Amino acid sequence: MWQPDGWDVRVRLGVLAPHADVGPESELQAMAPEGVRVHAARVPFGAMTTGGLMDPTIPHAPLQAFVEPPYIDEAVSLLAAAPIGAIGIGFTSSAYVVGAEGEHKVVDRLMERSGGIPVVATCTSAVAGLRKLNANRIAHFDPPWFDAELNRLGAEYFRSQGFDVVAHMSCGLPSSQRSINPSELFAWITSHTPADAEAVFIGGNGFRTVGIIAALEQDLHRPVLTANQCLLWGLLQAANSAAKPANYGQLFTAT
Repeated sequence: MWQPDGWDVRVRLGVLAPHADVGPESELQAMAPEGVRVHAARVPFGAMTTGGLMDPTIPHAPLQAFVEPPYIDEAVSLLAAAPIGAIGIGFTSSAYVVGAEGEHKVVDRLMERSGGIPVVATCTSAVAGLRKLNANRIAHFDPPWFDAELNRLGAEYFRSQGFDVVAHMSCGLPSSQRSINPSELFAWITSHTPADAEAVFIGGNGFRTVGIIAALEQDLHRPVLTANQCLLWGLLQAANSAAKPANYGQLFTAT
């Protein structure tokens, strides 16, 4: 009997990830239903060093540089040479810095390099997902390595798209990717989500979040969206795939 070898898939998805960050592809593949495979292309990110290490607070300049030519454009061209159904930008904070209009311009530019393969942005997908769920009042939380100004820019991003951001802050947890504990993050989110929030959005594609989505929704009784969850949802739609992950939130079950 032949063993699975990874070749028989329904759809292959690409993700553009910071060069030292394994978070986006790890969470995307963890959520991906059977027959969906995720392939990453690396883009230099000046705030990360070998081993995925970064400062407790990331500077803003590398966030904008991540989506500027030439590196991310070249990564798209290389990834688009593979049999990929859609390509996602696995990076939340650049959208905060350049704003919604700037994010759309980045996507348009990268589409010129993708050979017609759809390019999907994380925050654009989050906006579409919140609208799909009819959620207007949102609580917006970010990783602890996002400073107050970056978190504010994120809140302004969503306000510019018509949402009422009833609370926004960076999570008060150890500022290291490897130090994020799902139990501690769950407790922090549940204790800081205001009663009037219709949904929760958790930013940061390098933030360990998707494992607690179902538990948070059960406890909070409202939709919970995260960066990589929204990106996968957007990628599957862009690739015209009917595949749906199980146990990763109301976003995938909304009709």
